[in-house]
Amino acid sequence: MHPFPHSYPVSATANFDSNVRLTAPGVATIESAGPVEFGGPGDLWSPESLLVASVADCFVLSFRAIARASRFEWLDLECNVTGILDRIDKKSQFTEFKVYAKLTVGAGTDITKAEKLLHKAEHSCLITNSLKATSHLDLEVLLTD
Repeated sequence: MHPFPHSYPVSATANFDSNVRLTAPGVATIESAGPVEFGGPGDLWSPESLLVASVADCFVLSFRAIARASRFEWLDLECNVTGILDRIDKKSQFTEFKVYAKLTVGAGTDITKAEKLLHKAEHSCLITNSLKATSHLDLEVLLTD
């Protein structure tokens, strides 16, 4: 890992009637637009969906790192996040992220340890730790043969 602080430059460009082009060094350009709820077309990533995706992505990557450090073997992790956007004091803001994680592990795996590591991933996620909104984790651990 690189020493702190880290820096993540991103650029957003658009003209009067275009989608927003998001660029960052070394990664593919993506386009975004407003969500349907704010009059957008609804067929592209929006700032809102990108933020919620960041929560899901960060959870999965945090779990992967924690599981690796704990020498915990797992097969598959699905993370679904719903972000709740509301008006608070006349400002739109996310108030809650509902995180649902479904972890699949091999037969004989310690379920209690799996659940503990999932909760640790929730508390370690730098994205949710950087936001005012609360985060609530519901989880399911499935054993396979």
